[in-house]
Amino acid sequence: MKLRHWYLLLCLPGSLLPYAQLLPWLVEHGPDLPRFFAELFSTRIGAFFGMDVLVSALVLLVFIASEGRRLRVRRLWAPVVATLLVGVSLGLPLFLYQRQAKLDAGMP
Repeated sequence: MKLRHWYLLLCLPGSLLPYAQLLPWLVEHGPDLPRFFAELFSTRIGAFFGMDVLVSALVLLVFIASEGRRLRVRRLWAPVVATLLVGVSLGLPLFLYQRQAKLDAGMP
């Protein structure tokens, strides 16, 4: 299996695992953003993971913009939207898939 196919395959757990945790919370509490952030940062360990993910997402968005432009990757909006709607767990493997597909096809 080619590397790009591994990246695409990793999009599946990158989508399902985070939403398996989020959806039950949304069913119980609804789209309550203040409560969401209060619970996320209610402990130091939760804050550690929350800050790690926020910084990682920001770094990923910069990487998508710079590397995507450099390689002229099409549909850069897709990993950006994936990162904003799901997180780094989907946005990163999706962008790496797009990037590797471009590299496998040969750069222009």
